[in-house]
Amino acid sequence: MYKVGSCLRGRALTGASRWRPPGSSTEFHLPTGALYQKTSPRHLPRDIPEMPPCSFKPEEYKGMSKERMMEIRRKNCNPMIMKVTSYKKPVFVHQGHMQWLWDVDGKRYLDFFAGVATVSVGHCHPRVTAAALQQLKRLWHTTNIYVYPPLHEYCEKLASHLPDPLKVVYLTNSGSEANDLAMMMARLHTGNFDIITFRGSYHGGSPQTIGLTSNSAYKYPIAGASGCTNTMCPDVFRGPWGGSHCRDSPVQTIRDCGCAQGHCMANEHPSRELEELCSTLKNFLKEAYTLVRERGGVCIADEVQTGFGRTGTHFWGFQGHDVIPDMVTMAKGIGNGFPMGAVVTTPEIAASFAKGVHFNTFGGNPMACAVASSVLDTIKEDGTQQISLKVGTYMMLELAKLRDKYEIIGDVRGKGLQIGVEMVKDKASRDPLPPDEMNKIFEDVKDMGILIGKGGVYGQTFRVKPPMCITMEDADFFLAVFEKSVHDYMERR
Repeated sequence: MYKVGSCLRGRALTGASRWRPPGSSTEFHLPTGALYQKTSPRHLPRDIPEMPPCSFKPEEYKGMSKERMMEIRRKNCNPMIMKVTSYKKPVFVHQGHMQWLWDVDGKRYLDFFAGVATVSVGHCHPRVTAAALQQLKRLWHTTNIYVYPPLHEYCEKLASHLPDPLKVVYLTNSGSEANDLAMMMARLHTGNFDIITFRGSYHGGSPQTIGLTSNSAYKYPIAGASGCTNTMCPDVFRGPWGGSHCRDSPVQTIRDCGCAQGHCMANEHPSRELEELCSTLKNFLKEAYTLVRERGGVCIADEVQTGFGRTGTHFWGFQGHDVIPDMVTMAKGIGNGFPMGAVVTTPEIAASFAKGVHFNTFGGNPMACAVASSVLDTIKEDGTQQISLKVGTYMMLELAKLRDKYEIIGDVRGKGLQIGVEMVKDKASRDPLPPDEMNKIFEDVKDMGILIGKGGVYGQTFRVKPPMCITMEDADFFLAVFEKSVHDYMERR
């Protein structure tokens, strides 16, 4: 395990009267008052828990003022940047180290969103940074019309992490670009045109991948890429079928399950819809692959966020479902934040694609390959997949306790350090918690020193996807902060 960047020393608050969640090491003062929920706990959080200590000292910020940055952001940056800016009082990020970020005022944050699940092994991880600097001094850029060591060393290393016959690597610059390329390769290889994705999905914002994306928030009122169809996602919390035995996750949904033993409705009914669509979760993906392949199609696994050990149980998300796709797309965690993506496929599909000429100026340049190669080494040497499994499962089980305790926490789901917490008005209706109400909790969590994300079809889900270097102390701090934010919201409501 790489210890340099852990930034952790000791425990949290001291004092005479403290409350401790079950299994928690983070402590905070006893509160008074009552919760507006189904069952009032004996003790309720009120004081802000103390953030785990960190020995790393960031550089003092001496740059542009916050006011000037916002002026430029409004005037010279594209208008969309203001639309996606998080928080009423934005976070002005200055420096990062492992699981930590500092703003320009020197305030420290525990990063539990990792730049949208992108910082896989930690901000400015010393080993990855050293590899980048070494390559930077040797060769910034050349293209793959030449033969250079970093490209071939990385392609071989990446291919070794995938099962046969997935051994041919195409390097790109982003996940959207990787999915674009995979769409084209699939169409060329099969001679088919239609592509099926799941409702509520996101696969990129390029002109082609926006057709794959089935979420209205990312859509524009213009015609998107043709040939893309969306089928039902087996959502056992909000969907019409499934219940408390149907999910591939450490935490099951609160819905009662009416499935007979060995017959999961959340699997069978969406599979039937997919079969009808082709004609005109536990085993769902396996059956979906069978249906697609019976009709001459190929299966693409988008591992942009779930890959590189983030789900904990496996290095790739698809491995948890006993399937082998025909293509795997990846990005984000592949380079720990360095812009990079990839498509890995079979020799047969690669041969079909070789009928034309495909060239990418920056895909697989020396810098990207050196960084990505170091990331793979670091994942192994730091045991980040094992951290994802241990710490992520612990967080999910503790979040499930909060779900049972608070009326507005409707669902907890995920695997490893890929966690969603779905907020509702109440459990009976399962109506999404409105955006303004979500933002109150979102802002409170940030003000107490933790950065998380939001997502979902209705923006009703908190996304918890920290760098895979976090500790149990970090997890306890997050759980305490999140519970306090929910509790305070309920008191105000």
